[in-house]
Amino acid sequence: MEETREALEFDVLFVGGGPANLAGAIHLMNLAQQAGKEIEVCLIEKAESIGSHSLSGAIMDPVALKELMPDYLDKGCPIEVAECRDEFYYLTPSGKVKVPYTPGYMHNDGCHIVSLSKYCSWLGEQAEALGVMVFPGFAGTEILYDGDRVIGIRTGDKGIDKDGNKRPNFEPGVDLMAKVTVFGEGPKGSLLRELGKKLGIFEGKMPQVFETAVKEVIQIPDSSPFIASNTTVLHSFGYPLGLDTKGGGFLYKMKENRVALGFVVGLEYEDPLLEPYQAFLSFKKHPLIAEIIKGGKVLQQGAKTLPAGGFYSMPRLAVDGALIVGDSASMLNIQRLKGIHTATKSGLLAAETIMAAVDSDNYSADTLNAYEEKIAGSWIKKELYAARNFGQALSQKGFGKFITIGAQYLSGGRGFTDPMPIEEDSSSLKKAAAAEAPGASSDSQDLDGKLYLDKLTGLYLSGTTHEENQPCHLIIPDPNLCITDCYDTYRSPCTLFCPAQVYELEEEPDGSKRLKLNPSNCLHCKTCEIKDPYKNIIWTCPEGGGGPKYSIV
Repeated sequence: MEETREALEFDVLFVGGGPANLAGAIHLMNLAQQAGKEIEVCLIEKAESIGSHSLSGAIMDPVALKELMPDYLDKGCPIEVAECRDEFYYLTPSGKVKVPYTPGYMHNDGCHIVSLSKYCSWLGEQAEALGVMVFPGFAGTEILYDGDRVIGIRTGDKGIDKDGNKRPNFEPGVDLMAKVTVFGEGPKGSLLRELGKKLGIFEGKMPQVFETAVKEVIQIPDSSPFIASNTTVLHSFGYPLGLDTKGGGFLYKMKENRVALGFVVGLEYEDPLLEPYQAFLSFKKHPLIAEIIKGGKVLQQGAKTLPAGGFYSMPRLAVDGALIVGDSASMLNIQRLKGIHTATKSGLLAAETIMAAVDSDNYSADTLNAYEEKIAGSWIKKELYAARNFGQALSQKGFGKFITIGAQYLSGGRGFTDPMPIEEDSSSLKKAAAAEAPGASSDSQDLDGKLYLDKLTGLYLSGTTHEENQPCHLIIPDPNLCITDCYDTYRSPCTLFCPAQVYELEEEPDGSKRLKLNPSNCLHCKTCEIKDPYKNIIWTCPEGGGGPKYSIV
């Protein structure tokens, strides 16, 4: 019997509480106020509070924020460091080489260092003050349609046990209906995946590809050389990945003797035994970094994926009744290592498009396609087009990548081939040698639980919790495949690429293997769905309110 559900109607529904949707909601309310119109705007977020699932480096170019809110400093925008001074290094296993020339796109003049979780929390407060109905703790689990027109979303049921039975606290999901729905779920959105299947928004585009980042905020002592240094931003490449695997590290100065430390690995890597978390630990132990953080203590840790495909992987941005913004639309500029400004600008342009649709009372794709035109006419297009082949060039092996990057730099992004091809991250792994097996690296044997952490200690410091008695949100259509073909060919790489130990390989008394899932560990990064070589993992939203509780990352 179909469950009776409450239906709530709004003019505009924003799905996801990241910078794109928050900026869009704020701008829309301002535009409506200027036009003397009343519109009902709702924003939902699967985290228990706005900002709890927001994690990034983060260096923010305030160009779009200044458009949205010129007086953002007077309104208390939480800036960690107002000015950026850069250093860029190539790392060897025990040494460093300072890069003598930093390309213009890597300069951070005029940018701010922020905590994205703090920043989004602040934007949420601004949105609520303008009358946006902000509902954290509600996960969008299904898109509602009228034919091919998006008419809203359904939130997930709460109070369902592991076996699918209703518990005493059962609450059915709510149907949130809207004239326009804005999808801003971040990278690899589960609703966007379903939208792609139904409406083909990814057809004719290159595959969306991603990177996985592990990040910490560390309290460092007064004795750290970084405290007295004028440097606020440090980027590196090379060790521990070498030049054949895309990735690198960062260290940013924050308030109160804190630093943001992180490491990024491109998910097109080939080695099935590569473990991004162990690469992160190796980076932390490099002499350059170890000297800076010596005597420190990790305050918070987290992980996320970043969209790295850029211009050629952007989906169709408008359909009947819906728009797509920010990281969901692969708008991060991998060349500049920034996405907050492009996400924010996309939210502003979405709001302007929606306001025009309200004026004409027409929410069809014909009207909403003005958003695509606005993107194409904005500096978003200019930035992303100049970087259209940059990620592909970084994915090349050896020093040849720098020749390609140089050619792109001199030719406005074209390089030797335009477009350079992109392959799905799930297709890049090479077969493991017969004698190879996952094992603990040397890094995992030297952890102090304070500055150098194992995965579970880091997970604890992320604040991650889930209702234990709920259906598993990680769908594995063929569990047997995990311990046969996947283990035989790739040694079950999900046990390594997951940064939160969600997947474990256990051996039964008879010698057979079993894949054990720990879904309550999940950081919602979605690396598993992206990188699984058999596409045998489907990430769906767990019960709303679960997941990390980031507050300073």
